[in-house]
This record gives sequence, structure tokens and C-alpha cells, in this order.
Amino acid sequence: MNKLPQITLAFWIMKICATTLGETAGDLLSMTLDVGYAVSSMILISFFVLTLLGQIASNRYKPVLYWSVILSTSTAGTTMSDFMDRTLGMGYAAGSATLIAILAITFYLWYRSEKSLSVHSISSTKGELFYWFAILFSNTLGTALGDFLADDSGLGFAGGALLIGSSIAVIALLHYTTRISSVLLFWLAFVLTRPFGATLGDVLTKSHEKGGLDFGTVGSSAVLLAVLLTLVVVATLYNRQRAADLPVRIND
Repeated sequence: MNKLPQITLAFWIMKICATTLGETAGDLLSMTLDVGYAVSSMILISFFVLTLLGQIASNRYKPVLYWSVILSTSTAGTTMSDFMDRTLGMGYAAGSATLIAILAITFYLWYRSEKSLSVHSISSTKGELFYWFAILFSNTLGTALGDFLADDSGLGFAGGALLIGSSIAVIALLHYTTRISSVLLFWLAFVLTRPFGATLGDVLTKSHEKGGLDFGTVGSSAVLLAVLLTLVVVATLYNRQRAADLPVRIND
């Protein structure tokens, strides 16, 4: 099932951009527009379901469709996490612990069903569904973890982003210098890019008094959306060119 992108540097840049946009866009809907966490979550979960159905129905990798699902999991994850932590009063630590347990159960069921957690060995619709629900819960966890580091740990938004960014850099180093499972390192990096995006989004949107740059949710979301759309267009053109060159390579 060639429906997922190659794991390259461009993939990680787009993932961080999408998760950061998910933070700012989720806050824009729930806070700036005052829709509320519960209603925002229902709206964004519905968007997730619609994009996921399109992805499942597709028979090949389509950058616009794939990154639409990633963005929907990121925005839904933001409001779902805020609903748990703030509206339900669970707090960032308890919310993060709960989501870690949910994600662990998802990985366990996925492995029991498909015998692998590698994104390169997904060969069934069931495996693809496990992949997307793992992404949804990892993005929800990332929001809670990012808020915990920024607010409860005392690191602040910039400090949290620096800590998580350093952790991602260490994981990249381990990937190239050790024999640690690439599947484990991939999912660790994947989970951590979400709190990195969450804290980076807070740096962009929060006021100067709170340690942010005070760009606001509207301005930050607009800029991040423009960057992500540009990257998606580039990926789409690259895929088309690659598909056009494929018959030539086979004949050669």
C-alpha cells in the first residue's frame, strides 16, 4: 500500500509545520472565536473522519489528502487535549498520563493485529486505521505534554520548545549512530514533534507578558498555512515528476 510519504527531512519539516498549525488553528477555533473546547472537538473530529475516509479510499499517496489528515489530527488533538485538561479539570500531568496509556494500548492492539508497528509494512486497511488512530492520540498527547512543559514545569514556552527540540535532535543522532530500532525511534520522534509544535505555536501566539511573540492565532495560523500549502504543492509536483519518470527508468 504505497499511500504514505517517504520518511525524509522534508517529511519532518512538514510534520512540525502541520502540528504547529494544528496548535494555533485549534486555539483560534476554541479560544479566539470562543467556540469552546467541546464543540471545537466535535467539529474537528468530524473533519478528521471525513479526511480519513478520503485517505482510506485512495489507492496511492496524495500529498494534499495525506497532509489534510495529519492537520485534522493535529487540530482535533489540540482541542481534545484542552477539553480533557481544562474543561474536565484533569490537569496537564493526569491528562498526559491518560493519553500515554491510550496510545500504548493502541500500539499494543496494532502489534497484536499486524505483528509490526513499522510504517513501511502497512499492508491492510486495518493496519492503516491503526496508523491514523496512533497519530491522532499521539498528537493529542503531544498537546498535553507541551502544555505541561510550558506551564507546570516552569520551563516556559521557549524553554519547552528548546528541550523537546534537543530531544528530537538526540533521537536523530541515535538513528544514524546506533542500532536502536528505527521503528521505536520513529514513533518517539513522531510523538515529540507534536509537543514541539505545541510549544512553538504558543511561542508565536502568546503575549509578551507570557513569554510569547504575540503574533496572535490568526496571523500565526495564516503564515503556517501558507508555508504548509507551499510544501504540499512542492511534494505534489515532485510526486508527479517521479511518476512521469518511472516508465523511462523501467525501460532503461
